[in-house]
Amino acid sequence: MKVELNLKEKYCKITKESGDPRFTSSGWALAESWFLHRVKQELIKQGFDVIKKRMWKDGHMVSDDQQYIRSRSGLKTPEEFAIYNENYAIYDAGEEFNRSGEMYLSVII
Repeated sequence: MKVELNLKEKYCKITKESGDPRFTSSGWALAESWFLHRVKQELIKQGFDVIKKRMWKDGHMVSDDQQYIRSRSGLKTPEEFAIYNENYAIYDAGEEFNRSGEMYLSVII
């Protein structure tokens, strides 16, 4: 999995590489949750200090299940960011990534 984070243009491009797992829903976990976990791991390898969290726990008025990746310290300064699937209500990012092999996520600064 190749993750390209562009904070100036506010997007995160994820490209599938050979050997990457398929993301599937299992029980209570959506494929998007596993997908975001892998994206988070790749960002940590690149030196970013990020966590994956349910958005409503930070006070956002969204679905109880919607998750995002954000800077560990929050969104208090211009250097901090959050990455999320803006089309969460339309499709599961993990399943869409399986189909297309490429995914763009939105970035908030």
